[in-house]
Amino acid sequence: MSQPLAGRLEKAASAADVRKAVASALREHWDTDRAKAARKLESGADGVTVARLYSAAADEMLTALWHFTAGVLYPAPNPTEAERLSLIAVGGYGRGVLAPFSDLDLLFLRPWKSSPRTEQVIEFMLYVLWDLGVKVGQAARSVDECLALAKTDMTVRTTLLEARPLAGDAALSEDFIARFQAQVTKADPRAFIAAKLEERDVRHQKAGAVRYRVEPNVKDGKGGLRDLNTLFWIARSLAPDSPLGERVLDDLLTPRERRSFEEAFDFLWRARAHMHLIAGRAEEKLTFDLQPEVARRMGWRGRGDEPAVERFMRRYFLVARDVGGLTRALSAKLEGRHQKPTMSLSRLIPGRKRKLGVEGFVEASGRLSVTGPEVFAEAPEKLLILFRTADQHDLDLHPDAFSAVTRSLSLVTPSLRRDPEATRAFLDILAHGQRPYRVLTLMNETGLLGRFLPEWGRIVGQTQFNMYHAYTVDEHTLQAIGIINDLWRGKLANEHPVAVEIVHRIDDFEALMLAMLLHDVGKGGDRGQLEDGAIAARRACDRLGLDSRRVEFVVWLVRNHLALSDYAQKRDVSDPATVRAFADLVGDPERLRTLLILTVADIRAVGPGVWNSWKGRLMRDLYQRTEAVFRGEDVVRTDPRDEFPDLAVRAAKTGAAAESVADWLGDAGQRAGASTRVAIAALDRPGLFADLASTLAAAGADIVGARVATAEDGMALDVFDLQDGVGAPYGRDEPRRLTRLISALEQAAKGGTPRKPAPARPNPRRATFDVRPVALIDLEESPDAAVIEVSGADRPGLLADLARVLADHGLSIRSAHIAGFGERAVDSFYVTDGDGAKPDAGEALETVRAALEGVLDRRAAPGGSVSAPVRASQRDVTEIGRRRPRATAVSQTPEAR
Repeated sequence: MSQPLAGRLEKAASAADVRKAVASALREHWDTDRAKAARKLESGADGVTVARLYSAAADEMLTALWHFTAGVLYPAPNPTEAERLSLIAVGGYGRGVLAPFSDLDLLFLRPWKSSPRTEQVIEFMLYVLWDLGVKVGQAARSVDECLALAKTDMTVRTTLLEARPLAGDAALSEDFIARFQAQVTKADPRAFIAAKLEERDVRHQKAGAVRYRVEPNVKDGKGGLRDLNTLFWIARSLAPDSPLGERVLDDLLTPRERRSFEEAFDFLWRARAHMHLIAGRAEEKLTFDLQPEVARRMGWRGRGDEPAVERFMRRYFLVARDVGGLTRALSAKLEGRHQKPTMSLSRLIPGRKRKLGVEGFVEASGRLSVTGPEVFAEAPEKLLILFRTADQHDLDLHPDAFSAVTRSLSLVTPSLRRDPEATRAFLDILAHGQRPYRVLTLMNETGLLGRFLPEWGRIVGQTQFNMYHAYTVDEHTLQAIGIINDLWRGKLANEHPVAVEIVHRIDDFEALMLAMLLHDVGKGGDRGQLEDGAIAARRACDRLGLDSRRVEFVVWLVRNHLALSDYAQKRDVSDPATVRAFADLVGDPERLRTLLILTVADIRAVGPGVWNSWKGRLMRDLYQRTEAVFRGEDVVRTDPRDEFPDLAVRAAKTGAAAESVADWLGDAGQRAGASTRVAIAALDRPGLFADLASTLAAAGADIVGARVATAEDGMALDVFDLQDGVGAPYGRDEPRRLTRLISALEQAAKGGTPRKPAPARPNPRRATFDVRPVALIDLEESPDAAVIEVSGADRPGLLADLARVLADHGLSIRSAHIAGFGERAVDSFYVTDGDGAKPDAGEALETVRAALEGVLDRRAAPGGSVSAPVRASQRDVTEIGRRRPRATAVSQTPEAR
């Protein structure tokens, strides 16, 4: 204890409020020590060093509090046996590492039952710690209680494995630790190891079972610090007397694996410490609003079009992958020593073996392994054949085989990438395997997939800094491949009946799966995602030995993999011109079928809740109408007035009329994601659509689609498809809301003052994204209307504001198509002039475009983000206009990222 602190505590003993005086003295000293640790972090010190500094600061504060409480406030110069007491750090704090706002895990150890003095000491210390705002995990137990609990409760055993005496009766704590270590040494370690691994699995499920979620939990997520701690705990259980389990880790891990362990530990601790300091609390989830600032503080800089935050997050996910590899390596060694319990049928039947038919491959403990790394040295193509064999026999990969593959990656040469046997094995896994998601994920985690397919290697761990995508690019793609496999096997028949039927009519399934695997490899490229993706896909397919016809098919799919989604969500599918334009782009039914399957899988794999029945309906309608064109049938415009024949009659009598059609089942009886259709009939006037949109926004309705029709007598019919804030049909769960909405819409349609939506609440996550406003005007898409597409930061009331601009400039909305992509809104309008004719190109439309961008550029209320806004990495606009030659000048299309 420092002399100044000792002096202040000595004075505190005579203060009127002793507890308050003690807390004040300790807070000042503790804050000073913590500030020193923070400055060390900011100067670039490694993460473990900083964590030890925070732990040391806590040590000094606690020992000072102990000496004051037990030596000054409640002294016992000659304590009785019952008055003996020790203060012991346990858990992560016992290991001597702390994040800035970590809990302090403490054990108050006594020889046997409690005494009045020990209760007074414990009570005073805890109250002071709570006054300091410290979160304390504490227990007060006797030696025998601790030993008894540690035998049966693996959580207690875990915390005690890292017990470190801080203050008090040294003989008591040393005797306890010696007895505990002897007890652990005698115990069978398998039960403890099994409990830790099961605990890890449960934790992963809670934090997100996928390692590559773009907002990872640094502490508890898959590949996070807790996984490394689990390795520590297992090592300590095997050698409880070894400091930090060093002896066991040195024995179980190779020098390269130890370096990987230490580098991962340091990186994750640095990130976690920065997260705590930026948030000002124990924040363990690396959310979007934290990511740019953590990247900046850790020294990351942008490179080319890749911002610093994406480079930092890619590094994070590569570290998470390394942590997974370390867990596998440790598991292999433990199984070799029979220290890890095994659970599979084949392991319960001694001597059961299956002939796998490949020299050098064996089934070991119910998993696929190899006789040694020389298997690959003698025949490198077996690197690929290994994974095909695992899929054929439905075997997981043994950790020994996993390690052998990672050590043999140098054997993947240009000649192996063109080897017919290797490429055949790869295509079999991808397109003909039983479980391609699982097997390709294993290949990805060993590093083989990126080494064999260099185009893939460039997207491993790549993130996209936006709120739309939930996973890294490689994980998103692998999940999409798994979804196609599920469609093929009929597992998604209820959600996607059309796709499940169509997938079996695809002639070239390998081309589909290759296109799915390669569809995003162009992300981050200089020429844009689609063009760079097409170039990379051609290179990969040529190397894999595909004939020229199939190469062109895959390249076309990659270049156009967004086309169906763009046309369905951002264009008027009821317009015959739109359908014919899409049919001209696609060209034939086989491309149409393949593109539909690819699109469904791509959107579903973006993240939970992204796919819904509304999107499914739009795409199904476009598919069926395009298919009709290929059959030689005419497609005609659907008139929304046919759906509501009596509404105009009612409106003529009352001035306006509204009604709802509740489509609350959606595709194949699925409730989730359908919409509520609301129609309003009223005499047309400038600003009618904007007033209705404002009323809808004020009622909390999300507009997912809108169409407008106006009769010769001036009666307008506006039809909106609505959902609530969670993607459910508006009013399904609260019918009264729908009733109130119908009344409000009728009042607004009659000219009443429309309600305005409440200002958006500050949202730190959204405020982190800098969304560039873009407005495009296309005069070629439709023969009788101009198509205006806008893209910008989403906010309540945006659609109403955009519609107001169009009305103010004398434009009438014929249909509106609304799409949301995380933080970005993309809305398209088919508009005519006051006479119902298509507007002409010129200065007037450019004025409209500038006014729309002005609305899009309005900043919402400050969101309180801790990071400076970063450009969101997502396409700003559709690619539809680029897919055809242009004869008429339209707004310049910005280069999409």
